[in-house]
Amino acid sequence: MSQQTIAHVENLINTKTVFVASKTYCPYCTAAKKLVNEVYPEAFILELDKIEDGDDIQNALAKITGQRTVPNIFINGKHIGGNSDLQALGKDQIKSLIAKA
Repeated sequence: MSQQTIAHVENLINTKTVFVASKTYCPYCTAAKKLVNEVYPEAFILELDKIEDGDDIQNALAKITGQRTVPNIFINGKHIGGNSDLQALGKDQIKSLIAKA
């Protein structure tokens, strides 16, 4: 993974209100995307298994966050974690984090 990939991922984290790194076949990703879509339909969702540099992006996310698994979720540049972390927040707290933009 290149410094360019890390910079690209950091840019996504810092410029997208809600950024979710996902894989289309992952049930945890599906649950997270469902909740995110209910709260913030404009979320930027990157399906790592559908893009050529998906593995590099996942490696960059692991280097940045220490989390190798998907979904990997960010709200206003803050690393939320995975699906269980998102679900634990609940809709009201997610909305509150989004509103701090």
